[in-house]
Amino acid sequence: MAEEVASQMNSLSISSATISLVSADDIVFKVEPTIAKEMETVQAFIDDTDGKITTIPLPNISSHDVPYIIEYCEKSVAGTITKEFESEFVKKLNNEEVKELFLAANYLNIKKLLDFLSQVIADRIANKSVEYVRRYFGIENDYTPEEEAKLREELAWTFTGVDPDDEDEN
Repeated sequence: MAEEVASQMNSLSISSATISLVSADDIVFKVEPTIAKEMETVQAFIDDTDGKITTIPLPNISSHDVPYIIEYCEKSVAGTITKEFESEFVKKLNNEEVKELFLAANYLNIKKLLDFLSQVIADRIANKSVEYVRRYFGIENDYTPEEEAKLREELAWTFTGVDPDDEDEN
């Protein structure tokens, strides 16, 4: 009986302990273990240390992105991710922020957030010009003007119905 109570108390203290996430710019964010579990990279770090470590560095993630990640993970844990929440969530983000958040979600291996942001990016580049997509992803055009003209002629059908580029790319 005493062992059972001690075991329950031990698991209670572990589950109620907070995890400190340290961003690339050395800002500390405290999260509950249930939130940390949503981040597979963080959870693997905890598992590898048998739960003995509670401060985890996030060298590839800025302090600007961490609150968005935490917000999404909190909603995911609570089971309250709705289309309305997702719509409001991305309204706050410009293109550059979406890409940074996508990279952070990839680094942390947060599948739901990664899937969601993949769709957001796909929606934002759908029906856009080649030039827009190059700018969006920072891709340099390595075609000569002649090569590009030839491709545009050969593949003219792919350029019909393209939406005008947004004035504000970010």
